[in-house]
Parts: sequence; C-alpha cells; structure tokens
Amino acid sequence: MRFASFAWAAVCIWGTYGWSAEPPQVHDVVVYGGTSAGIVTGLQAKAMGKSVVVIEPSQRPGGLTTGGLGQTDIGNKQVIGGLSRSFYEKVAQHYSQPSAWTWQQRSSYRGGGQSPTEQGEAAMWTFEPSVALTIYQDWMADQELEIETGQRLDRRAGVVKDGQHIVSIQMESGRHFHGKMFIDATYEGDLMAAAGVSYTVGREANSMYGETLNGVQTQRSVYHNFVDGVDPYRVAGDPTSGLLPFIDPHGPGNEGEADRRVQAYCYRMCLTDHPPNRIPFHKPSGYDPSWFELLLRNFEAGESGMPWINSGMPNHKTDTNNRTGFSTDFIGQNYDYPDASYDERDRIAAAHLLYQQGLMWTLANHPRVPEKIRNQVARWGMCKDEFVEGNGWQKQLYVREARRMVSDFVMTQLHCQQVEQVDDSIGMGAYTMDSHNTQRYVDADGQVKNEGDVEVGGFPPYPISYRSIVPPADQADNLLVPVCLSSSHMAFGSIRMEPVFMVLGQSSATAACLAIDREVSVQNVEYSDLKKRLLADGQILDYQRPVSQVRGRSVDSFKGIVVDDTDATLSGPWAHGTLGGCVHLGYRHDSATADGLAKAVFETPLPHPGQYDVQVAYVANSNRATNVPVIVSHQGSVTETTVNQRIKPDIDVVFASVGTYQFDASGKVTIVNKDTDGHVIVDAVRWIPVRGN
Repeated sequence: MRFASFAWAAVCIWGTYGWSAEPPQVHDVVVYGGTSAGIVTGLQAKAMGKSVVVIEPSQRPGGLTTGGLGQTDIGNKQVIGGLSRSFYEKVAQHYSQPSAWTWQQRSSYRGGGQSPTEQGEAAMWTFEPSVALTIYQDWMADQELEIETGQRLDRRAGVVKDGQHIVSIQMESGRHFHGKMFIDATYEGDLMAAAGVSYTVGREANSMYGETLNGVQTQRSVYHNFVDGVDPYRVAGDPTSGLLPFIDPHGPGNEGEADRRVQAYCYRMCLTDHPPNRIPFHKPSGYDPSWFELLLRNFEAGESGMPWINSGMPNHKTDTNNRTGFSTDFIGQNYDYPDASYDERDRIAAAHLLYQQGLMWTLANHPRVPEKIRNQVARWGMCKDEFVEGNGWQKQLYVREARRMVSDFVMTQLHCQQVEQVDDSIGMGAYTMDSHNTQRYVDADGQVKNEGDVEVGGFPPYPISYRSIVPPADQADNLLVPVCLSSSHMAFGSIRMEPVFMVLGQSSATAACLAIDREVSVQNVEYSDLKKRLLADGQILDYQRPVSQVRGRSVDSFKGIVVDDTDATLSGPWAHGTLGGCVHLGYRHDSATADGLAKAVFETPLPHPGQYDVQVAYVANSNRATNVPVIVSHQGSVTETTVNQRIKPDIDVVFASVGTYQFDASGKVTIVNKDTDGHVIVDAVRWIPVRGN
C-alpha cells in the first residue's frame, strides 16, 4: 500500500529531479493559505510534533480576521473551543491592559454584547485589525511556526501528483514545497482546484439536495433591498437609454433554480470618528457618478436608513458592513472571481475598492444624499493607524464565498436545521444561514431590485461532518479542505464564519497528523481516534439543549405559559448572550446594529380564551434600548407598545408587563429592533391568565 511507508517520496524526488539534485526538504504538513484557518492549522500541527509550513500568497497573514472583520459573527459562541477560542481569549488579554486603550478609555467602550464582562467569560469577540495581526504574529513566533508570505501557487503546473497523491506544490516564484499532507486554507480553494478536486461555484437548485432556500430567491429577498419606485434606466423612464451600471439584464431567473451567481463581496472597513486618527473620505481617481445614481434615486424614492452597519470596535473604531439596498456590497461584480486568473482577480478587487471609495465619498459629500445621512457619514473616515500602507484601506477583499468542494458528502440546509444528522462531527456551526445579495435586476413593474439575500435562523448549533473537508479518494488522498469545504451554497452561508474556519482548520491538522502517524489516507482516518484527540484539545463537537436550567432560571420554574427565545422564530442578525439573570440558556441581542432587520416571534397555544397579562423577559443594562417595539397580536387586533430595557424588570426579577389583552386560542408577540436607541434583548415571553377568566 502507498501508506505502508513513505518510501514513495524518494521515487517522486527521483522522477522530478534525478539523483543529481539534492533531495528537497519534505514537511509533514504543508498549509496553503495563511488565513485565520491556516494559521490555526499550522499551530495545531506544530503542537502535534510535526514539521509544518504555512504559505500565504499575500504579505499579511490572518485573512479577514486581520483584514477588517473585527465584529465576530458566530451565533452561539459557547460552541467555539480549542485554538479558536484561545485566539479570542488572547484578544481579551490584550484589551485587559491599560496600554491597549490608546484613543479611548476602556470604561467607555460598549462591545455590543461581545466583551468579557458582558459575556461572563474570558474571551472577547471584537477587536482592531492591527491587534489581531499582532496576536497572530506573536503566537506564531512563540510557537516557532514557519510561515512564508508573498508566495503564490502556480495554478497551471504547480501541483505534482503521484496518482491521487500530492507530492509537492510549486509557487510562481519557482519554489517547491514537498509534504506528506497538504491543507488548502484559502478562501478561493486554489490548491484544491489545481489538484484536480471537484468543486462548484454559485447556487445549486433546491431540487439538488432537497433544500428550500437555495437557488434564485426573489421572494425571500426582503432585507437590504431598494424601496419601491427606483427607476433602473440611465434616463429615468426611458428604456431605450439603457440600464444603469451593474444591473443584470438577464436576471432574475426562475425561483429556486441554480445559477453561477456568487453572493456579493465588499471590504469590511475599519472607520473612526476620532479626529486625531481620522482620514476623511476622498474622491478616488476614476470616480464615475453613474455608478452611484441608483443610490441617489433610492434616497429620493424614500430610503431613510443609514446604508451601513457600523459596529463599534475598541479605540473609537468600527467594523463597517453592508446595509440597505445600495451599500458596500458590490452586487453582481464578482461572478468571475472564484476561477479568475490572479491578474483578473486583482482587477476585480481594484474595481471593488474604487466602488467603495467612491461610495463613501458620495455618501459624505453629494448634495442629493439626505443631509442627515451626509452629515453622519462625514463624521467618519479611515484610520491613520490601520492598514497604513493603503492609507487606511486594506488589501483583503471580503470573499464571502468562492469555490466549494463537491465531495462524497455535502453539508446542506438540512444539516444546519438538523433534519438530517451527521455522526462524525469535527466542530459546530451556529450562525444563521446567511447569503448576501447576488444580483440586481429589473422586476415586472420596471423597478430595480436586489436578489439573493436570505437570512434564516432559529436553529440550535449543529455538527459539521469530517467527510465535508475530505476530497473524493480517487482525486486526492492527502489533502484536506477546511474553508472551501463540501457544502451547498445555503449551508456554507452559515458555516462561513472565521471562528468556525479556525475550528475546522484545527480539526484538519489533527486529522492530517493522525494520517501520518497511522500511515493512512485522510479518507481512512479512524473517526474514533480523531474524536478522542479533538476533545482532548478542547474542541466542542456536539450541543445538547438542556431541558432544565443551565445559565438562567428554567422555563418550568415560572408560572404561566412561557416561550423561551430558543423556541421563538428568529430572523435577522441575532447574537447569543449569557449575562446572568436570564431565562433558560441565555438570551439574544441585536448588537445595536442592523436597524429594523432583527425580528423575534413568540407564539403559543393558550389553554382557554380570556384575558392574559403579557410579559417580556430581558436582562437590563445601561446600553439597552429604551424603546424596544413589542407587537402583541390578540383576538383579531394588533397592539404595539415599547419597553425600556434599561429599567430592571419588576416581575420575578426577569419579566416586565406590556399589558393585559383578550386572547382566543393562541397568543403571539413580535419583538423587533426598528428605530431603537440601544441593544435590543429577547429572552422569553409569557402569558399569565387574569383571575376571573
């Protein structure tokens, strides 16, 4: 058998170089891609006593974690373990030092429910890009992890294989890296593709895997869309003048059907409103006003919301992301990126940068932008002390999705919602199934609309299968793919979070090292051995929702009919919180972002018609909203009221009454975050029968 010994390496060296050449160094593990996943992969391989090299095509390791994505999205952070959690604990350790707070006092920072004091744990989930970079650099230096930057794979002839076995990879520089095991930790899946592993790009049809959320989704594209009445033509009302830029003339396609469209990319900007550190937005060379005509028409048609999610980071900085119908997502301009040449990718990235720089200047300066929004945006700018070489702008494009491997097992929507189960977990996913828009098109009424945004949550954390990072055995027997894993478009929309990529990176390194030790292919690693080592290293492989109290009072300890947030129907970007004094497992919060996009619906049958006192549970704090909308549906009527969540609840410590109402056979309460002035909390809702019913 091939794996009976590693004598095959000598054969390949002979076949490639002849015996006259000095045998090259053979690493145990070669990691291509110095993303967050790649770094953690390398650290785990080192911890298991293996020789390892991490190869990063750019000059800056850490991927999106060091590239602007400082607002960590994951959902239930309790399922993040191992080296991934260690990183976020290092973040907390950094910000525990007074010297870390250069532009503001630590006491004035509000971390959106993400700081150690709010989470009641040792990890912190918001950070500056430069801090993440320093943590990774120090960590790699401390562990003497070998990393090569500025080395790009030769994608045409850069993978040398003996049958299905990868022997070495070659860089454009001519350098070769030989290894026993290879791991592709890139966002694009370049090594995987060059090695001849099957993959897909774009959206599958719902019929392919029995899903409901995949493919074209015009009916679900409710969020981040244009208001009604936005004209798509260069000369408004004149179709003969042609469409404005970036509207797909071939859209939208048939509902639920497959296409090659890719969810939109952007740059996750690190902004500041602190004048000593602020670089004002500038009008970029090459600015084309027609690119932003739809933005201006959207405002003129009635859009009043801020076109960004501006999440607060330490030191008066932000992680700024897409929001509303026209924002930082450069919709429809990335379809070619996954398979594009390096030069073409550079052109696509440059177009994204030009677009986003032009967008920010337009928002801050154009007279057709509403004055309130224009003045607010103009307060902000790039940071002098972040991405210094780019004058505050980073080079790391937010590649939300590129290639996805197609292996013998594919993670799908059904696994996220646990309609189907896996029995070989290597980590947990916990985020909403989240796809950004994929196209801009003209609807049947002649108005411009976006399509592709799907945000469906409400499910507990779910296991991710080992088989999803393993290629087909007849294509590559010593390669693992923890980032561009085998997943449908919708499942990937949930999995594609940086903490999860780190978890999967650590698990892939563990599997690679076990394959070396056992002299087997990655397909033949015994899961029982893998599971044992993963658990020993602090990985979290399953999640059981307890029936009784875990972090808060149990549902059964309260009188009345109680519906916990774990049983509510959730939509939008809810995050999980565990501050003391809650009901059941914790609560959800909106991070004081995504105005109007977060909604929680609590429904229950009632034992008999009559009057009920309706009460909502929340954990009070000074950063909460004073005007949380609560919508009570009762006996054919709807009543909207508000709750001040800065005031401590006065009923059983956790509940506050929102009024007494007449109900028929069921009750429904909806909580949203529209126009709120702080963090919105949803924990539980209960109905208490009024005496005399």
